[in-house]
Amino acid sequence: MAERSDTEPPVARLLPWTGEGGKPCYLLTGGDGGGLVSRMADDMESVQLGMAGDLLGHADDLLADERSTGPQIRFLAARLSESLRQVVRVAESRGLRLAGGVPGDEGL
Repeated sequence: MAERSDTEPPVARLLPWTGEGGKPCYLLTGGDGGGLVSRMADDMESVQLGMAGDLLGHADDLLADERSTGPQIRFLAARLSESLRQVVRVAESRGLRLAGGVPGDEGL
């Protein structure tokens, strides 16, 4: 990401977690993304994406097993929904940073 001058406004980064009531959290940065909270967000995104991949593998196994029960499938669907929500948030955050956009411009 290109460095920003002091006259440019800070960049708002959508964080991979939510605040009270599920409201989005943003971090205002100078654009370099090198601060502590930015690194924590990077780590959280990495964990969320890794867990999504693991969950997909589990889903493949569970769905291929004819002995899987309704409650198991519903539990899986709930976890997949949570994971998809996290992955979409990561994608939106990264898309905003690539475009240099402002939260609200992309329909969040």
